[in-house]
Amino acid sequence: MPLRFLYNILINIAWLGLNVIALFNAKIKLFVQGRKLTFPTLEDKFDSEDRTIWMHVASLGEFEQGLPILERLRSKYPDHKLVLSFFSPSGYEVKKNSLAADLVVYLPMDSNSKVKRFLNLVNPELAIFVKYEVWPNYLYHLKKRNIPTILVSAIFSGRQIYFKPYGGFMRKSLGKFDHYFVQDKNSKKLLESIGFTTSSISGDTRLDRVSEILERNNQLDFMDRFKNNQLCLVAGSTWPEDEEILINYINNSKEKVKFVIAPHEIKPAHIEKITSSLQKRTVLYSTMGNQNLKEFDVLVVDTIGLLTKIYSYANIAYVGGGFATGLHNTMEPAVFGIPIIIGPQFEGFKEAEDLVNEGGILPISSKDSFDDLVIDLLNNPVSIKNIGAINSNYINSNRGAADLIMKHISKIM
Repeated sequence: MPLRFLYNILINIAWLGLNVIALFNAKIKLFVQGRKLTFPTLEDKFDSEDRTIWMHVASLGEFEQGLPILERLRSKYPDHKLVLSFFSPSGYEVKKNSLAADLVVYLPMDSNSKVKRFLNLVNPELAIFVKYEVWPNYLYHLKKRNIPTILVSAIFSGRQIYFKPYGGFMRKSLGKFDHYFVQDKNSKKLLESIGFTTSSISGDTRLDRVSEILERNNQLDFMDRFKNNQLCLVAGSTWPEDEEILINYINNSKEKVKFVIAPHEIKPAHIEKITSSLQKRTVLYSTMGNQNLKEFDVLVVDTIGLLTKIYSYANIAYVGGGFATGLHNTMEPAVFGIPIIIGPQFEGFKEAEDLVNEGGILPISSKDSFDDLVIDLLNNPVSIKNIGAINSNYINSNRGAADLIMKHISKIM
C-alpha cells in the first residue's frame, strides 16, 4: 500500500477522532469548529481574479518569524492579497484579527480533498511555510501545480525523522520545497546530507522582528509609576516551576528591587495562587486602578499583550518554560540589552544556546542558584550592563534574514 494513500486514511481518521474529542475539550473544539469556517470564509472573500500569496505558520512563535516577511510582501506586492493560515488555536485565536494579512484562517486538515479545495480557492502565486511546517499533501499538490514554495527560518536536527533510515516518506515531502532558508550551518549540512542543495543560511527572521521593537514607543504609564526609578526584575511567561523559585526569592529578598511576574497562565485560580503566596506588597494589573503603584513591591500582570513593553523597564529578565514545557521567547527581552535568566532546559532553542555560550543568557537549575545569581547581578551594575550588551549585540549582528528572503522572492515572483 503506497504510504501517501495510508497517510490520507490516517488523516481522515484523525479528523473524525478530533470531532469526537471536541465534545469534551475546549481547545480541540476551537481547532475543529474553526476549520469548518475556513472554506466558507475563503469563498466569501476571494474571487478567481485575485492574486494571492499564502503563508502558513504553526502558532504564535512562527507568526512572529513570518511577520517581517509579511510586512515586506505587503509593501512590495500591494496588488496581492496575503493569506495567513494557522495550525494551532493558540495562534489563530490571538491573531485572527491581525492586519498583517488580508485574511487569517485555520489550515484545513492535510487530506487530499481538503488540500485541493484550499488551493483551488486561494490559488497562491507563492507559498511560504515557516520553520517546522511540513505537510505532505499540501507540498505534493503545490509541487504538482508548479507553485513556488519556500521554507523560512527552518532549523533541523539529526533527531528529526527526515534524517533517519525509516524517514523516507517525510523526507520525500520535505524535498518538495523549492528553497530552504535555514537558521544555521548545521541545518544546511543536514539538508545536503540527504541530497537537498537549494538552501541558504539566512538566520532567524524573528531577530528582524524583535529589532523593530526598539523603533516603537514602549512607554507604559503604570510601569513608570510602579518602577519609580528602582531596579526591576521582570519574569515573563512563567510556569508553576518558575514561579516557585521566583516567589521564594521575592519573599526572602532584602534588596531594594521591584518585581513583575507575567505568568503564562492567567486564569483567576492560578493568579490567586501566585498572589496568596507572595508576602511582599503585591498589586494586580487588573485591579490597580489609580493606586499609588510606587508603594508596591510586586506587580502581577494578569493580562496578555503587554509583556514586550514591560521588558523595556527591566534591568534583569527571567524567561519561563525552561523547567518544564519549553523555553519561551528570550529574544524580546534580549533586544533591550539586559541579562536574561532561564531554566536548565534550553536545548533546541538556537538563540538561547548561542547566548548561553556567549554569556548573555544565564541558566539556573535550582532556587539556590537563582538566588545567588540575582544577588550577584544586583550588586554588580557593571555586570548587568556588560551581560546585557552581549544580547543586544547578538541581535544587531544577526538581523537581515527577511531582506535576504525577499531578494529570493523577487526573483521568482
